[in-house]
Formats: sequence, structure tokens, C-alpha cells
Amino acid sequence: MIAFLVVFLAVARLCLAHGSHEDHGSIEDWATRHMIEEHHISNFDPGSFFMLHDYDSSGVWTVDEVRRTYGLDDSSNAGLTEERKQQILKEIFGIFDPQKTGVIRQSEWMRLSREGKKLPDFGTGPGHHGDLEYEYEIHHFEKYHGDGATEEDLTHPEDIEHFRQHDHAEDAQIQLAKLQQMAIVEANIPIKFLKSPSR
Repeated sequence: MIAFLVVFLAVARLCLAHGSHEDHGSIEDWATRHMIEEHHISNFDPGSFFMLHDYDSSGVWTVDEVRRTYGLDDSSNAGLTEERKQQILKEIFGIFDPQKTGVIRQSEWMRLSREGKKLPDFGTGPGHHGDLEYEYEIHHFEKYHGDGATEEDLTHPEDIEHFRQHDHAEDAQIQLAKLQQMAIVEANIPIKFLKSPSR
């Protein structure tokens, strides 16, 4: 009985030491939830948040950068209409672009953040804006597998889909390499330029 208790406590300690992958949906501030779930960062300031999401380091957020930060074009938001996406962007820019310049300047972001303005939560999720590999890593692999996982452990539907995507990309790369070796790719010649078969 004591041996069982010791083993149980040791395993429990290891599980707890790994950290939490709990649902952070109870955090009311969207930016904080986004930083925790998407970047594993819980301590940040408005300046670092802005710079991290200024993807081209221009000192302004464009519509495309805000759209990407909120993950509006991610497959998890495929059900959102373009009209709803535009409403979301309009509301964000209404808060952080008071001069209606079409961009959110870092200086305006900082000033308005100090005044207590925050990015709204539109119920569209935490803002998935990484590539497929990054999103798989932080939202599935870390949560269900961890560092000690072997290839044999990766049997969840998400794992299978992830490897299928890799196989598809590899097949496409092989096909492209074959096409690049060809002097003429007949499939690319419009039909009107092809010699019609003689009868």
C-alpha cells in the first residue's frame, strides 16, 4: 500500500511539474488570453504586444496585421462571414485609430492602452496566427504528447492529419521538381495552341 502511494505521488508530481494546459477562456482580457495561449507569455506590456504583432516592423498595424493577429482567416474561423470580419476590424480600428488613418500607430496604441483601452473579445478564439507547424505544436503536441513522445505515440486524428499535410507538401515539392526539369510542360500550354490530332 505504501509503495503504491509513493508511486502515485511521484507520478502526480511529474504531471503537475509539466505545467498547465487549462482552458484560459475565463480570462476576460483578450490580449492576455491571446498571449498565454498563442505565445506562452503571461507577463508583457502594451509595447511588447504591439511589436510582436507588427509583423513587418513598420511601427503601424495594418488591417491585414490586425486580421492576422485575431486569426480571422484561420480555418478555426471559417464560419465567419466576410461581413462579420469587417465589422470586427471596424470596431478595433474605431478604438485604436481615432484619426481614421487606416492604420494603428504604435504611439496611438500606447496612449490608448495607458488610458485603459483594450482589444475586444469577439468570441472568435485566441487568435491563431502561426503557420500549421506552430499551431500543431502549441495546441496539440505540447498538450497531449510532450517532449518524450515517440512517433508511435502520435496516433490522434490531429497527428494523422498533421502528417498527411506533410506528405501532401512533400508530394507537391517532388512534382514541382519534376516539372522544373522539363523543357516544356505540355499541361501548361493552352488548348488553342495545341496541334489538333489529324483525322
